[in-house]
Amino acid sequence: MPLLADRPPGERAFIVLVLPALFGAICGVLLGISAGIYTVLTLLGILGGIVAGYDHATAGEGALRGIAGGSLFGTFILLAHAVAGTHAKAKLPEPHVVLPIATTLIAVVLGAIGGALRARSLNETSRRASAVGPIRR
Repeated sequence: MPLLADRPPGERAFIVLVLPALFGAICGVLLGISAGIYTVLTLLGILGGIVAGYDHATAGEGALRGIAGGSLFGTFILLAHAVAGTHAKAKLPEPHVVLPIATTLIAVVLGAIGGALRARSLNETSRRASAVGPIRR
């Protein structure tokens, strides 16, 4: 899996900006339909946060990615839910502005975990390559 930095700019923008906003909007609409589906999708978002962090070579870079993804995800949950105009089937924090703050903080941690996992993987790969030594002809 390539690092985010190695992807074309349009792909990077889609991955970093559009995906978390779209996923948040889907969760926001489903918030007014089913508490169970909303909860399952937001829990799947945990996996998404770790995978997003894994797009980066360090825990710090993954954490920064979490700021973007978490803030967009939480904000778009609220925006889509407001546009849908339905009653929330799951409990939202009061005041609602706490939701994007919470999703951002959680995503920073998850992104850092993903980045740390990637850093460890890159270090192990580098260590194995150096253990083999140079190729002799």
